[in-house]
Amino acid sequence: MANHASADKRHRQSERRRLHNRYYAKTTRNAVRALRNTTDKEAALALLPKVTSMLDKLAKKNIIHANKAANIKSSISKHVNSIA
Repeated sequence: MANHASADKRHRQSERRRLHNRYYAKTTRNAVRALRNTTDKEAALALLPKVTSMLDKLAKKNIIHANKAANIKSSISKHVNSIA
């Protein structure tokens, strides 16, 4: 139970932000998963810039660490390049 009105407001704000961040992180994870499961080169090449942009936005807002975003981008780029 919050002892101050400001603490109550901070709790409401942090809960809203948590749900917002969770939604975008989950959406990005699903997009990365879809890209990794793609076996079609054209579809993968079309999806790569979108997923990269999503990862960059999450890193910019500190929802995920910048190095994690870089590692995932590297890994999906390798996957797209390895598709025959």
